[in-house]
Amino acid sequence: MRSFLVIYGTGEGQTAKVADRIEDVLAARGHDATAVNVDELPPDLGVDDFDAVLVGASVHGGKHQPTVREFVATNRDALAAKPTAFFQVSLSSADERGRAQAAGYVEEFVEDTGWHPDRIGLFGGALRYSEYGFLKRLVIKQIAKRAVPDADTAHDAEFTDWDEVEAFAADVASFVEGRLGVAPPDDREADE
Repeated sequence: MRSFLVIYGTGEGQTAKVADRIEDVLAARGHDATAVNVDELPPDLGVDDFDAVLVGASVHGGKHQPTVREFVATNRDALAAKPTAFFQVSLSSADERGRAQAAGYVEEFVEDTGWHPDRIGLFGGALRYSEYGFLKRLVIKQIAKRAVPDADTAHDAEFTDWDEVEAFAADVASFVEGRLGVAPPDDREADE
């Protein structure tokens, strides 16, 4: 069993849902996985406490959450010393036509932070029109028409491909298992 930190930033909750699904997949494979919103990170929780780290962020207005960027920049050396992955949630990833733009967001993030994750996942986000105020709903509908032209902007929509999320989590787990091996049971488990 290996320990995984799944740290993420979220604007409207979809990245949190993706992080939770990744945590579930890792746990189902027998690993100890902890998903934490970067804005709620306990001061005693550190990158060095885990065997592997996944970092997730959503894209709003072409940018990732500043707190995620700060976390990565602050922990860049610790992240470089272990297996890592980055996952991004955006409307650009919801449609094949937006994939190049989504990849560009990742390239900018990597360049700005100097961190080079071992694995990268790009996932479609969600639109929750029913939760937006009048003005935000109008703006988001215009953005959605450009990013996902076929989307029904009259109803809430989720563009996340959950099979892709699960495959990504399984790939990261396999990579970590291959690189680090399967951890031996700790002393408590050995005594049982």
